[in-house]
Amino acid sequence: MSDYPKLTEMGIKHPEEIEKFAIYTVGRTDILRIIYDRKKGSLLPVSKRYKFPQIKKSVLVDSGTRQTETLFESSPAFREALHELEELKAARDKGQDLVAMIKEEIKHLEEDIALRSQYIQALLDKL
Repeated sequence: MSDYPKLTEMGIKHPEEIEKFAIYTVGRTDILRIIYDRKKGSLLPVSKRYKFPQIKKSVLVDSGTRQTETLFESSPAFREALHELEELKAARDKGQDLVAMIKEEIKHLEEDIALRSQYIQALLDKL
């Protein structure tokens, strides 16, 4: 089972290749544009657009006169896809933070080893 079922349903087989995404609205349609990080020479598209029609809702404005107002809202499929993309981005950012933390620890370890090595060298020089 996929970690990102809505993205899989949309035909995205390799979500790890997603570099970034953009959302915008044209008329009554929400558009999700996904930009991929493709390897050089790949025949797959660098970006792809997905269209999600907005849902029409009637909301009661005044119960006395039974006046209603028509509103349009994003479809649940669009919101689910957006949520999964945000999760993917957060997981990727967390991984980058972990890499930076590990590099910092390695730097500290190298400094400690260098200082300890100098101390031992000084002890040998005293002999």
